[in-house]
Amino acid sequence: MPYDQTSVVPSRILVPIDFSASSHQALDAATELAEKFGAHVTLLHVIPEYANAVLPDSIGPEILVEAERAAANERFAVSKGKLEEKKIACTVSVEVGGDVASTILEAVEREGADLLVFTTHGLSGWYPQVFGSIAEKLVKLALCPVLLLRTPKPESSAKVPFGRMMEWW
Repeated sequence: MPYDQTSVVPSRILVPIDFSASSHQALDAATELAEKFGAHVTLLHVIPEYANAVLPDSIGPEILVEAERAAANERFAVSKGKLEEKKIACTVSVEVGGDVASTILEAVEREGADLLVFTTHGLSGWYPQVFGSIAEKLVKLALCPVLLLRTPKPESSAKVPFGRMMEWW
């Protein structure tokens, strides 16, 4: 569904979530907008695909992906419950992608999102210095309006260790 340029009132909001504190702020902003405009919210978590990762023979990449997918769905269940308590329609999607920004942009198009809400800093670690900021790519390439919330850089730019569950909602 192409973006309708005649309306500035969002009806479908996409929120990429990496479970960082800053992505929680994006969800809060999207929740407020969805309440005001009666919009549907889609929460998206992208599991980065690391084609060149070296793993022990006993652990295949599919095992790690499935573990991360299960953890994301568990965390999304809490967020979805909070949104439904506020009478906000919500769907969740957990996808695997080699390029996080491209995967988000594909979801924007597929979901017919007319607003993309995200923050400047997440759990990207060294990725922005090497490949460019995901936020920068989304601002430049998104075909719908974006709400980019400026958030402070996290104290550590290292990724959260696999399997560590942060308090969220």
